[in-house]
Formats: sequence, structure tokens, C-alpha cells
Amino acid sequence: MKINLLNPQKNHPIQLNRLQKLADWLGQKLASKTAPALWSEVSIVFLDDDGITQTNREYFGKNRPTDVISFRYDPIPGEDDLLTGDLLVNVDRAMNEGAARGNTDYELALYMAHGFDHLSGAEDNTPEKKKRMRATETAWLRKAASEGLITRLMG
Repeated sequence: MKINLLNPQKNHPIQLNRLQKLADWLGQKLASKTAPALWSEVSIVFLDDDGITQTNREYFGKNRPTDVISFRYDPIPGEDDLLTGDLLVNVDRAMNEGAARGNTDYELALYMAHGFDHLSGAEDNTPEKKKRMRATETAWLRKAASEGLITRLMG
């Protein structure tokens, strides 16, 4: 699976090379969770509050920032049987919430993991589903941290 990173936000410096390693690792988790379905590509766009608010308003009718938005695209009939997806990750929110919780790198990684979990088909529209998603994401991030993938992502 190819994973593309785009960083149009300018409010906070991020380390795209380190984020690419984490994204590739999370992509492997996504591929395992959705097997035998195959993925072609996932694009991750790092946005600020204004950028993600615009998408949240256009697609969901919510005129406010959020942490991450995910879009999963099923294969087009008659084309390759491959999934694709987009993740929009709010760096402003990760910086603010992460600072309040004491770890901005982990917060940004959590938003990415949450987005990948949504791409797998997981939903958080009930308390039980939300709890299951958080358990998956926490397990992924615990393993990613043990492999040194959640350090120096921001700054």
C-alpha cells in the first residue's frame, strides 16, 4: 500500500519523515485488519483547525474543528479491486490537546491511528463501539511506541 503525506498547514512544524514511518506501520495494521481486501493507497493530509472545519462543515454539517476525518473509497466496479482512503488530521488539535495531556507526539499518533481504524470499517457511534476502537488504537500505539515510532513527530 502506498501512503502519501501532505502538509498544507503552517501552524506547527511536523516531521514528515518520522510520520511516514508511523503511517507505513499503521498501514500494515490496516491491511491485516481488513484482509483479504487489498489497499492501493491512503493519503494523509495534515490540516489546521480552519482547514478541517471547512471539510467538517461541507461533508458533515458541523461548523467546528475535529481531530480526524476519514474517507474510505470502495473499488470502482470494473476497475482493480483495491481500496483507497483519505485521512485529514488536525495538527492544531493534536498540539492543543496533546499539550494538555502532556504528549503532543502521542496525540498526533492517536489521531492517525483513529483514522486508520475508521478506514478498516470500525465505527464509534455507540459507547461500546467507541470503547472497542480505543482498545485497538491503544494496542497499536503501545506496540508502535515500543518500536520507537512515536517520538519527535512534532517540532
